[in-house]
Amino acid sequence: MPEQKTKPHTGDVAEFLAQVESDQKRADSHVLVELMSEVTGEPPVLWGTMVGFGQYHYRYPTGHEGDAFLVGFAPRKAAFSIYLMGTYFPEENERRAALLAKLGKHRMGKACLYVNKLSDIDLDVLRKLAEISVTKLRQTYPDK
Repeated sequence: MPEQKTKPHTGDVAEFLAQVESDQKRADSHVLVELMSEVTGEPPVLWGTMVGFGQYHYRYPTGHEGDAFLVGFAPRKAAFSIYLMGTYFPEENERRAALLAKLGKHRMGKACLYVNKLSDIDLDVLRKLAEISVTKLRQTYPDK
């Protein structure tokens, strides 16, 4: 099996965020760090160019396995990518859809939420989505 490319490393999160070009995006990044630290009870860790919180080990029926963060974000130039893998489970679709309807201006991929700036969304709703994601992943993959 090929080695997993995205994994945690010892880079400095504060230094990484200090390099974010936009003052607004940098400030929003610090808000996300605080929110996600509170939801997970875990410190921020760099995973490549993503800031992740917590960790779990997954193993699929196909035999593919690896490690990933519970929730995280990447301050991309165009928009924030906010990773909510635990909301992508079929049994979470209804709750996720109801919350996304209240969130504000966003785009949603399978498990990745795209937000231009935090003032476009309701942070309480984002917190609930992050809580669902973390709870579901911890229930599904309790080994880590």
